[in-house]
Amino acid sequence: MGFMLIYKIFRDNEWHDFLATGETPGAPVDLADGFVHFSTGAQLAETARKHFAGAEGLMLLACDSAAMGPALRWEISRGGAHFPHLYRVLLQADLLWAQPLPWVDGAHQFPEGTVA
Repeated sequence: MGFMLIYKIFRDNEWHDFLATGETPGAPVDLADGFVHFSTGAQLAETARKHFAGAEGLMLLACDSAAMGPALRWEISRGGAHFPHLYRVLLQADLLWAQPLPWVDGAHQFPEGTVA
């Protein structure tokens, strides 16, 4: 698979811990499941609604799926869709960019071009 942006949403404390250490095993759900959960652009809005509804202080991280190598696996998850799962720590070097994901008027405001 070629270049594809995949996305991770972090809460404020998770983002700051990641910045401080340079790597992260992910959020509590990632630790429980044994991999770092990501979403594609087509999956991102539903992920935000399902797991982060009403949450403020979020950061949206974008990574290149191809650059993560064999540690990134596409596995069937919600609704039978294939989701990207990272079976190693997420490194700051994996990030292409990170931007705030504000909650405004009852919805998350995604950066242009992220939600398919």
